[in-house]
Amino acid sequence: MRKIIFCWAFVLLSVATAWAQDTIRVLAIGNSFSEDAVENYLYELGREDGIVFIIGNLYIGGCSLERHWNNATDNKADYAYRKVDAKGVKTTTNRVSLQQGIGDEKWDYISLQQVSGNSGQIESYFPYLTDLKAYVKGLCTNYKVVFLFHQTWAYAKNSTHADFPKYNSSQTDMYNAIVNASRKATKRAGIRRIIPSGTAIQNGRGSFFGDNFCRDGYHLSLGLGRYTVACTWFEYLTGHSVVGNRFVPSTVSPAEAFVAQRAAHRAVQRPYRTT
Repeated sequence: MRKIIFCWAFVLLSVATAWAQDTIRVLAIGNSFSEDAVENYLYELGREDGIVFIIGNLYIGGCSLERHWNNATDNKADYAYRKVDAKGVKTTTNRVSLQQGIGDEKWDYISLQQVSGNSGQIESYFPYLTDLKAYVKGLCTNYKVVFLFHQTWAYAKNSTHADFPKYNSSQTDMYNAIVNASRKATKRAGIRRIIPSGTAIQNGRGSFFGDNFCRDGYHLSLGLGRYTVACTWFEYLTGHSVVGNRFVPSTVSPAEAFVAQRAAHRAVQRPYRTT
């Protein structure tokens, strides 16, 4: 009898462990660039691979690290909390604080990022990145939470964004500045993992699709651009190659999917160099 009970207990424990391993909870504290990255296609890529993503995005358009930190110190309910649940259903709750969003799930991963215009300006990161990480860690219910830094992408070559002149209105200069700043900032803040979305987009721009990954000069196109970055997040978080994943949105052609998956895969392999 004891042997039977032990066997059933072992089976139940194994099932629970397998379920936990196949569910990834990730929260982005960001802005419209995290909207482009995680709110579209990441869940579906996971589902195709037998992985459930629970995705949160604490969203304020154009939000900088400095503003996130000010919201933290004031416990300001300033966010639209966008969430994709375990069934893939997306909801939005307005007037949410960082504290509420962080406490909503036992997050496995939490990502931070700088506003795009300052993403290559190392002096703009501090002290906010270090302070924000410490604040968030103090609120996490998962003591094993892993912090990520979202390396964003350079603007399109013809972008009219007001911050583009900071980088000589050069896509190459902006990309190199983002890579340099993100590497230095994460090392200083003690964040070991970088999601190389910027490198994935730059890889894609080197293909026959050229500089056609943005819809307005800086936000990603709804098909190719967003799919490329979702592929990057998928491979980075799961450790599974995205190449060959059968989920392709209807807005993405087979040729675009071919490029997007490989641009993402190579970015995860070499996050600081275009290939």
